[in-house]
Amino acid sequence: MIDLTKSQVASPSIHIVPSDPGRGWVKDAEVAVDAPPDSEVNPLPEARWPARAQRTGIFGAVSPRVILLAGGGYRLYYTQISPRPGFPAGANDYDNATTRILSATSADGSVWAPEPGVRLSPQQGGAGEFRVVSCEVVPLFGASGQLRMYYECCTGPISVPNAIRSALSQDGGLTWTPEPGARLQSAGRNYASPRIVILNDRQCRLYCYERGLGIISALSEDGGLTFRQESGLRIAQGGAYDARVAFAPEIVRPEGMGYVMYYAGCSAPNRVYILRAVSQDGLTWRKEPEPVLSPSPGSLSAAKCSEMSVFPLPRQPGQSIRYRMVYEACDGTAKDERGVWRVAIATSVA
Repeated sequence: MIDLTKSQVASPSIHIVPSDPGRGWVKDAEVAVDAPPDSEVNPLPEARWPARAQRTGIFGAVSPRVILLAGGGYRLYYTQISPRPGFPAGANDYDNATTRILSATSADGSVWAPEPGVRLSPQQGGAGEFRVVSCEVVPLFGASGQLRMYYECCTGPISVPNAIRSALSQDGGLTWTPEPGARLQSAGRNYASPRIVILNDRQCRLYCYERGLGIISALSEDGGLTFRQESGLRIAQGGAYDARVAFAPEIVRPEGMGYVMYYAGCSAPNRVYILRAVSQDGLTWRKEPEPVLSPSPGSLSAAKCSEMSVFPLPRQPGQSIRYRMVYEACDGTAKDERGVWRVAIATSVA
């Protein structure tokens, strides 16, 4: 979670929440951002479509990331999946799909309005016709109002090594200019789902998924421009609910209790869960035994609930703090329990 109401420059305070968001969550029937319907050819970023429009998984909306805006309200960055020329299956053939990063805003964290314009296209972000995915937006060290976006840059199918790259914004997060080079890249390795935690002056930690291993971390001592991978794994895949993959960390710092991580765990090709771990130092993590969100038959997340973002809701007089989670949900309605990917919503149980 990134809270720009706490600070508009890089500071550990941007991750702090007043309480533990908890283990109890209730899925909402509504969606934050829906996928375009099958009939679309070139969907406008700001378009909205009827919920009943036909969708079979050609288009998708995934990888939500929410920031609390300094002036109030929220912005949600997300990845829209579309067919690439010559590959009409779109999101149902993700290896050959194309994606772009878009955004939506909300005053209350419940109802989201898609914004006009593309935040980052694959061509602009260095991915050619393939994919820019799963962005993380944080303020810069010592530069009030300036933001950096970290994102996964994929220049081919998943089997092709990729990198974590970055872009800068001078206008509050709407217009982005890619920075030269990569923030994290190694020959023959594949990285995904970056998340940043600010540690102190000029130091920050990048958490991300390394394909085949689990969640790793890398340390920067120059304000987030260059990173050195740290030894060991933060979250190793191989448990009951993350037997195949552990990925997409989301980290908050509840007051007085260290770190809480929500992450996605894949136990089988057709089952993905949202899991939880805790840590005192951000390096050694203890997995909790049961999911906080699981696939449920007949729902938007019948097959998978994964990459997520957690944020506090506006506090009402006399009420305890509540939290909302936006997450990517797959309904399993296509072949091999693929289907329509949407950005869904869950709310913490007080």
